[in-house]
Amino acid sequence: MEPASVLRRLNWPLVIGLAALALVRPLFSIVGLSDVLGKPATPLILTIAITSAWVLIVGLSRVREPLLTLVAAGLTYAAAAILLSAVLSPILTGELQGPLAMPLAIIPLFVTNMLWGLVAGGLAVLVRRLRDGRHATAHAPGDEDRRTHL
Repeated sequence: MEPASVLRRLNWPLVIGLAALALVRPLFSIVGLSDVLGKPATPLILTIAITSAWVLIVGLSRVREPLLTLVAAGLTYAAAAILLSAVLSPILTGELQGPLAMPLAIIPLFVTNMLWGLVAGGLAVLVRRLRDGRHATAHAPGDEDRRTHL
């Protein structure tokens, strides 16, 4: 299958929504909640919560490409975080900070978030398989519904 055709099959509003959900993490840091609630616990808890939400949203849905959807969400989040940093850091601190101020950080940022999406996507595929396997087992052809005999 051609890469462009796979990209067209992605649910882009969902990808953008998942990336926007992940922006909670840098926003907590920007407004100082990560410092107030405690580091490194707050960013770690937020990452686990966001990952769990991604996995459940995609794993329990009928998204065509769950793995690629979450890889795309991770990459979209990385781009949005760079943009958010570029816009807000000069306003909040008076100088450009973040990945655009340190261009060598851009590629690792994309790689890290691609891997985050890949792991979350793998978990979403597992959730989907568990869900579909349980559903298929419960409704296997020829099986009697035991509840009617109780």
